[in-house]
Amino acid sequence: MALRIYNTLTRKKEPFETLEPGKVRMYVCGPTVYDKAHIGHAMSALVFDIIRRYLEYRGYEVKFVMNFTDVDDKIIRRAQELGEDPFRLAERYIEDYRRNLQALNVKPATVNPRATQEIEQIIAMIQGLIEKGHAYAVNGDVYFRVTSDPDYGKLSGRRLEEMQAGARIEVDERKEHPMDFALWKAAKPGEPAWPSPWGMGRPGWHIECSAMNLHHLGEQIDIHGGGNDLIFPHHENEIAQSESLTGKPFVRYWVHNGMVQLGGEKMSKSLGNLITIEEFLAQHPADVLRMMVLNSNYRSPLVYTEEVVQQSERALERLRSALRPALPDAGGAPEATLKALQAQIEATRQGFIEAMDDDFNTAGALAALFELVRAINQARSEGATNEQLAPAQATLRELTGVLGLTLAEPTAAPSAAEPFIDLLVEVRTELRKQKLWALSDRIRDRLAELGVILEDSREGTTWRWKTS
Repeated sequence: MALRIYNTLTRKKEPFETLEPGKVRMYVCGPTVYDKAHIGHAMSALVFDIIRRYLEYRGYEVKFVMNFTDVDDKIIRRAQELGEDPFRLAERYIEDYRRNLQALNVKPATVNPRATQEIEQIIAMIQGLIEKGHAYAVNGDVYFRVTSDPDYGKLSGRRLEEMQAGARIEVDERKEHPMDFALWKAAKPGEPAWPSPWGMGRPGWHIECSAMNLHHLGEQIDIHGGGNDLIFPHHENEIAQSESLTGKPFVRYWVHNGMVQLGGEKMSKSLGNLITIEEFLAQHPADVLRMMVLNSNYRSPLVYTEEVVQQSERALERLRSALRPALPDAGGAPEATLKALQAQIEATRQGFIEAMDDDFNTAGALAALFELVRAINQARSEGATNEQLAPAQATLRELTGVLGLTLAEPTAAPSAAEPFIDLLVEVRTELRKQKLWALSDRIRDRLAELGVILEDSREGTTWRWKTS
């Protein structure tokens, strides 16, 4: 089965065919850096990291571009509130976000362009739009002429007449049409500004992404990603600008992730209902947040609750359980068990690829991995040696790595209690031999309350600290 991707533009899954064989040009809208990033930002970063990793696993060479919007009304307003230089504020939050992405095991982008570093390209693009009749200057501002684009609204499915009728925007008599949007904004006192043919000013939000795409990826790209809250107006306006300038289809596949919801509402800075990435990582391993994303459909809302967090922790523990070594004194599993394990390796790889080829169905891919976990744990309980477990464990590590999971066991310092735990395990083993089940279960349950997990098999009992 060939890879198929849901395209927001056509509203259906389509076979994935790149502009250039074996290569993917991929652009994802990054954050506007005026505050600490929250787990809604993390969801988008994780979704497109998973997509990128899978494309690379399938043999594609991916050029991955993610921008930073480092000049914007929100940044200027926040800097004024704090009495801080807006460029220094933006730089601080960019470095903050980089650390977040590293902690989340998100692969670095090929290029991280910034709006302030693309002014020359932005001005050239605006000039081109003016020359072609798609934009006009008024008193130092430049606006895109939406009526010049007969396809305006094709991504969001909105008609210009409907947008105008339902528009909740201030009337600006200088605009030819209420929906015309700013490409260049005339300078205001105390704001960052650059020289341009229309006077000192700064770029509008939408034009920067079009200019960065053109500069770093070319006139046409394979995948453009971002949250579904960007479909309109941001991505709609990107299409209008880019295609009006080049006369070519801008993006082959528009891919949008759903929003994180907390308390039934979209998580956002404006609503104040957010959990920062730092706050989450102070309480949980990064794999937990990635598992939350993997367990859901990337296009659907991700509802954040403590129950969802706990479910992800348990799922991670199941995956980790399959990577533990053979039981002490393991003598080797029966031949039939080893054949079943080898068959499951092949079935899991096939099931993983089939699921991911179906619009990155990560939940389906996880289901295939859990079948392999079951087979590994069964083989271990039947006496499989480390050598016999190794191929299946290597496959599990490989495929979870494609999803960006590290499966790292949280490290615990040696405890003075360990010899006593060993003694209690020995006592419990004797109790089980004497069929004193109630007392042996009581030891198991009390140890569990203290964070000690016992695992019984025909080879004996082992214990470990609970890791999540």
